[in-house]
Amino acid sequence: MTDTAEFPREPDEPDEPGRPSGWLPSSDFARVRSMLPILYVDALPVRVDDSGDVIAVGLLLRVTGDGMMSRDLVSGRVMFHERVRDALVRHIEKDLGPMALPQIPSSPQPFTVAEYLPTPGVTPYHDPRQHAVSLAYVVPVAGDCRPQQDALDLAWLTPEDACSDTVQVEMSGGRGLLLRQAMAWVGRMP
Repeated sequence: MTDTAEFPREPDEPDEPGRPSGWLPSSDFARVRSMLPILYVDALPVRVDDSGDVIAVGLLLRVTGDGMMSRDLVSGRVMFHERVRDALVRHIEKDLGPMALPQIPSSPQPFTVAEYLPTPGVTPYHDPRQHAVSLAYVVPVAGDCRPQQDALDLAWLTPEDACSDTVQVEMSGGRGLLLRQAMAWVGRMP
């Protein structure tokens, strides 16, 4: 992975523990988030067979902000001066661990662009916190994946099981639709 550029902090900018260089202070980010779309990446980790066909889909289990359990994809913001491929690797390693070994092509192409809006019903994707534009990818992983950070579990499901109504109701914010679009893109929509 190519490291992201480290920019010096402004002299009057206080340090926040755990905030990487290049991130806005929390108060500034809350203000920006309320005024501008924020760029994200969504990644659906998959296992593939020797011919490259998707045989398993990895879904995270998280607790939402309102305390509900939800199945989810790997997702996160793209930092200032960070390449999209580096953001994909960073978020996959953050959620699945450093040994996930994502297989990102030299020229990654999203299968769709998802626009999350704070107003429900405008698009199929909803995020009450912000207007976010997300580039969505299917990413084969070859290594040992274990849930990290705020992920409680990682379940590997067949594409058919992942697209089932039982799993779809466990996903929120339009993530179920995003999963179905990903499976259609790789030719595994049941």
